[in-house]
Amino acid sequence: MIWSLIVGALIGLIAGKITNQSDNMGVIYKIFAGLAGSFIGQRLFGDGGFKLAGMAVIPSIIGAVILIIVISYFTDRRN
Repeated sequence: MIWSLIVGALIGLIAGKITNQSDNMGVIYKIFAGLAGSFIGQRLFGDGGFKLAGMAVIPSIIGAVILIIVISYFTDRRN
């Protein structure tokens, strides 16, 4: 369980750096983005490739990037 949270945080950190949102993200948001992104990425792109804590790393990062972009679109909108 703890290993999954650590890997989720690392995936969220990498995705945050890719999207330039890392400075706006707290630790909990990075963990959420990593875990939810892992779920999304593995559903969309499969679970092949290198795995950590049962999460396919590359699809998980792609899923987390998609998730962060979507969340940022709705939270950063200025009226």
